Amino acid sequence: MSYGNNQRSSGAAKKARPGRTLTFTIAITALFYGLAFAISATSINLGLDLRGGTSVTLQPRIQEGQSGQVTAEAIDQAVSIIRQRVNSLGVAEAEVTAEGTGTNRQIVISVPGETGRRVVDLVGQTAELRFRQVLVETGAVPTPDDEKLIASLSLSADQVAAFKALDCTKPESTLGSGGDDANAVIVTCDRNGGSRYVLAAAQVVGRDIKGATAALDQQNASGWFVSLDFTGDGTKKFGTLTQSVVNLAAPQNQVAIVLDGVVVSAPRINEAILGGSAQITGSFSQLEAQDLANVLKYGSLPLAFDRGEVQQVSPTLGNDQLVAGLIAGGLGLLLVVLYSLMYYRALGSVVIGSLLLAGLHVLLICLLLGKWVGFTLTLAGIAGMIVAIGITADSFIVYFERIRDEMRDGKPLRVAVETGWQRARRTVIVADLVSVISSVVLYIVSVGSVRGFAFTLGLTTAVDLIVIFLFTKPLVSILAKLKYFQSGSSWSGVSPRSVGMSTSVVDGKVA
Repeated sequence: MSYGNNQRSSGAAKKARPGRTLTFTIAITALFYGLAFAISATSINLGLDLRGGTSVTLQPRIQEGQSGQVTAEAIDQAVSIIRQRVNSLGVAEAEVTAEGTGTNRQIVISVPGETGRRVVDLVGQTAELRFRQVLVETGAVPTPDDEKLIASLSLSADQVAAFKALDCTKPESTLGSGGDDANAVIVTCDRNGGSRYVLAAAQVVGRDIKGATAALDQQNASGWFVSLDFTGDGTKKFGTLTQSVVNLAAPQNQVAIVLDGVVVSAPRINEAILGGSAQITGSFSQLEAQDLANVLKYGSLPLAFDRGEVQQVSPTLGNDQLVAGLIAGGLGLLLVVLYSLMYYRALGSVVIGSLLLAGLHVLLICLLLGKWVGFTLTLAGIAGMIVAIGITADSFIVYFERIRDEMRDGKPLRVAVETGWQRARRTVIVADLVSVISSVVLYIVSVGSVRGFAFTLGLTTAVDLIVIFLFTKPLVSILAKLKYFQSGSSWSGVSPRSVGMSTSVVDGKVA
């Protein structure tokens, strides 16, 4: 009965054609490396802790009579919106967290690389969008004629004084602060500092926007603009607004698009717009249009923020951490290799080859994911890879020890390799599957650098499964056919002494 099983195992081994499997694995690896070089995926994106970057603190602005709005819920909502804005830029491994308690809570944003400055300028925008009718438009600097312009308007004394004093040539007049009352008349400047405005109460606001996208006007060559889609209620409001001003004299036939209290553009309305969409123009660059679309797409922040401390994380420190991480990984790998060679002798060469191929696969995946989805490697990610070295080593040990068990039961090496694999692969799959599931759960429930650890741990564990099935097992099957291993040489790793046998089985005969 045992002989029949051995025969079937040998037949299965011949059908498996390990040489073809090895060739296929190496060829696919080379093909994907060729793809990586073809698309210029030749470097790994490094995180804030490895290559430096920017860290900024946003402090909620407590305006008069609004201190009660700085709640934990408002801060958490702001964190969610800011995180969406950062992610929309394709910035990987950015961290957006809330710190402190009560009215002292603040938001800390850490972004790797040179994109930090752009993100810092973008994420703190309140993004309060208003559509207001233009009541008065005049030059950037106050003049004696201001009183004539505003005499017919029902403005308060404070509003009149603010308009007279407003000088749009001053940089602080065009920064925007948010917090403008949508139900009140306001005085403000345009974003270029070229005009002053008196604007009516807003009839359409940011929550009436369903979506926003940046686009290039190729037909009229007028540059980049932001296309807006209104909600059902917003479509009605915008239609009513444009209908009410279309027949008025300039400048009251203009509708100002106001973001954070500053006029982005104030186009003239030539006909009522009832279709539920509009465009924001204003000599935007591509980045300006994309950034504006992003902040509008995810809604306005529930609070206005003042920019606090901005820190530049030194890339020198990051380089030191990277070197330390690589040294730690190298030492761990070296110890695994030394142990394999000392304990498994020549069979340990399979471990070296498998670890080398696994390393090449992980590097390849990091390169391609960095190019395609912006994957960023952090120090925590490197730690996940180092931990996975032990998981990979466990797979080899399980398989090799199962081969030795089969040989101790009297099976020749070639048969022991096949029957040992049939019994070992279930253990390998279950062990790696548990590790992958743990990594997925950790990735889902965690944020920041912990997710980087979970991702690389799960990634390298999955690579371990691929390597042991498509490289380790076929390579061991090929080595088992070599006379050096079949003869039970003392340095082969499968000698009677290594296996723990009192007698040896050579080519199916007991010696």
